[in-house]
Amino acid sequence: MRVKAKPDTLLILTPGFPKNESDSTCLPFQQSLISTIQKKRPGLQLVILSFQYPFLESEYIWQGITVKSFGGKNKGGIQRRLLWRKIKKELRKLQQQHAIAGLLSFWCGECALTGHQFAVENSLPHRCWILGQDAKKNNPYIRRIKPDAAELIALSDFIAAEFEKNYGLRPATIIPPGVDKNLFSKKEAGRSIDILGAGSLIPLKQFDLFIETVAALKIKHPGLRAAICGDGPERKRLLLLIEKYGLEETIILTGELSHKEVLQLMQQTKIFLHPSSYEGFGLVCLEALAAGARVVSFIRPMQETIKNWTIVSSKEEMISKTVILLDEEITAKNVIPYSIEQSAEEILHSFSL
Repeated sequence: MRVKAKPDTLLILTPGFPKNESDSTCLPFQQSLISTIQKKRPGLQLVILSFQYPFLESEYIWQGITVKSFGGKNKGGIQRRLLWRKIKKELRKLQQQHAIAGLLSFWCGECALTGHQFAVENSLPHRCWILGQDAKKNNPYIRRIKPDAAELIALSDFIAAEFEKNYGLRPATIIPPGVDKNLFSKKEAGRSIDILGAGSLIPLKQFDLFIETVAALKIKHPGLRAAICGDGPERKRLLLLIEKYGLEETIILTGELSHKEVLQLMQQTKIFLHPSSYEGFGLVCLEALAAGARVVSFIRPMQETIKNWTIVSSKEEMISKTVILLDEEITAKNVIPYSIEQSAEEILHSFSL
């Protein structure tokens, strides 16, 4: 009787992945997670299938891990369906070459649909990590996947509750995003930035409220220094708003920076202000805490209180709480409620690896 080979390969399905090892701005959390999984289980092979980005169809090695990029370029219609067919063909090929332990999909979208269907057809475990807006209403993939609770991992208590509210199913597992403390500089930096924000300059992130908050704070703190890291379609409108409030010498829009550069700025920051109207968890908030900054935001990711993280419910409360924090003599304290090692171990545990 033929003995079945012990599963030794975990397949990871993602919309995008770094095109090379210097591409630090593309999904930094996923980069850290995959790198940590590799270190924790050196005998486990990882194969990454990236649907849309990089925009070239290729196979390459990233930190010793095979990445298969399908270059979908976010095309829709028949091109999207042809892409899925091509990926399924590659999955069948991988199954012939490897003893597959399971499939992990990032976001409950096309990756999860493809992973779910392949897993069902081949009696393999599949886990879908719900990471943000995929938990909102009107996600067309949920109806097509019809997942069970055991298949779903939520990034936070907030995401689990949002998914249950919208789809009547509560994910069985919650795994928060962990921070990689090794990414931070060991050098002590002065806190020369009073207020920092970071993220894509899109309406969802509400950086207009960041600017309005800084304008209100400057009345009491005329020497205030603030910056926003990131780029996007809202940049021009935000520059006009900065000009309207006369904050050209107060707020700097840095543009897109490398992940390392953003973390270095966080280590120079007193308060990290995150006015986003919706957030699965907000890894930038956890990174700011790890960098020694205080955090103020609208969304409460976990039911438990997280040290040095203040949750507010309105712009007025955001202003008042930030004023209090600015007036305090803040002693920087690095807070890491969840580590990347914990996240990696919990993912591996979900596959019994």
